[in-house]
Amino acid sequence: MEARAVVRHVRMSPRKMRVVANLVRGKRVDEAMSMLKLMPKKGATVIRKLIISAVANAEHAGINDVDQLTIRDCNVDNGPILKRWMPRSMGRANRVNHRTSHVTVRVTEE
Repeated sequence: MEARAVVRHVRMSPRKMRVVANLVRGKRVDEAMSMLKLMPKKGATVIRKLIISAVANAEHAGINDVDQLTIRDCNVDNGPILKRWMPRSMGRANRVNHRTSHVTVRVTEE
């Protein structure tokens, strides 16, 4: 049995989030949580909260042994891009893309 949690429209680039997601994929939940707690990246706090939510969803779904959960997959997809303009010299403007992410975490019993 598995449970999942999803967070959408995270104001962070998917490329930066995938660095953290690749580290926790396939690990046990308690091991991943201890790694993320000490990691200095901004995406680590988002994924850590998402794992806590996935574990709570698993407990609500009826999985009795929450301590044996493993992160089956952690996907980071592209969200909508917020397009802004930055003024430059001589009356020109450059586009600035503020990228967003959709993150999905699935936990399962071994």
